[in-house]
Amino acid sequence: MSRLLFALVVVPMFAGAAAPPDGAGPIVVGPNDWPWWRGPNRNGVAETKQKPPIKWSETENVLWKAPVPGRGHGAPIVVGEHVLLATADFKEQTQSVLCHDRRTGKLVWHTTVHRGGLTKAGNSKSTLASATLASDGQRIFCNFLNNQAIYTTALDRAGKQLWQTKVTDYVLHQGFGSSPAVYQALVIVSADNKGKGVLAALERDTGKFVWKVQRPKMPNYASPVILKVAGRDQLFFIGCELVTSLDPLTGKTNWEIPGATTECVTSTVTDGRLIITSGGFPKNHVAAIHADGSGKVAWESKTKVYVPSMIERDGYLYAVQDGGIASCWKFDTGKEVWKARLGGAFTASLILVGDRLYAANESGRTFIFKADPNGFEAIAENQLGDEVMATPAICGGRIYLRVAVNQKGQRREFLYCLGQ
Repeated sequence: MSRLLFALVVVPMFAGAAAPPDGAGPIVVGPNDWPWWRGPNRNGVAETKQKPPIKWSETENVLWKAPVPGRGHGAPIVVGEHVLLATADFKEQTQSVLCHDRRTGKLVWHTTVHRGGLTKAGNSKSTLASATLASDGQRIFCNFLNNQAIYTTALDRAGKQLWQTKVTDYVLHQGFGSSPAVYQALVIVSADNKGKGVLAALERDTGKFVWKVQRPKMPNYASPVILKVAGRDQLFFIGCELVTSLDPLTGKTNWEIPGATTECVTSTVTDGRLIITSGGFPKNHVAAIHADGSGKVAWESKTKVYVPSMIERDGYLYAVQDGGIASCWKFDTGKEVWKARLGGAFTASLILVGDRLYAANESGRTFIFKADPNGFEAIAENQLGDEVMATPAICGGRIYLRVAVNQKGQRREFLYCLGQ
């Protein structure tokens, strides 16, 4: 079977229904929440009337600071009165979810999801808690690589485990960092790898499989993302040398084309008509694809935007390359409008607040600059800690930033809340 056809195999897990039964209840998140990867609209845009700070340090505009045991590169999420994040502690041999009070930073609860089964293999930048959590307002969903398999687990808001589902066995290559996506009655998860790669939907309330799509036997690290494009909700997934659009409720293929590259990390963005794919192995590329089912490539560039996800605003595409160069392109044509060197290497993704872009490099320096096609305009630079790999969450006028600090030769992580 060809690689393209192989990726189209859908195994429905429910019979005689167009969609899964919805016993999960409504998704309830507030206007000042950041409930999952890339924020409430899944596009990295913080729609808040309260302005977050543009200046901070260890002593300026720090509302609270909380220690984080272990290590992780997953971003924090914010739901109601809680800030939550995942972590892995090799010393204790645990993978856990931490819940902090949003106002004070006090630890509310700490739930161990897995004990034992941790491995140190993989890329030096990967961790065993690189996936960002997701919440439907009632439950917290987490993805962990443990004991050579991927598991999705649901906790209630008090930290009690509700269910746990083994998604697939996993052949470790670089690592694992795919974040769950909440959509209607479902939580959608992915686990591309050299073994039994899958893209699957689980019932939010039970963890039972609703549908499962087999994937090519290739390593890939992208997270599933649902966006409204060309007039309908589409589940987009890039990597394994494919660009794929599925119906998020059924897993049926809307369209699929050869494209992207083998290994991708970023989550696609859209202007409502085109979607962006990008990757960094074995080739560097950024491309715009028509999402109306035609599969036509509007434009393509050999620029390397491998890990940090991008931002669309008013017909322009903004990116920070892994090597520290900020770029602006016309979204529809790919014409480069400007580029500017920021400095350092980047893993964290861009966040947009109003017309300000926030970009944190791996050394803990956050650059703030204008999302303006007329030219690069720097606003501020701020140093905090010694390392930032996780994307910040920005909501309610505050910035929640996961930072690592070297203290007497020991690496320690902290969760900061920054605000006016």
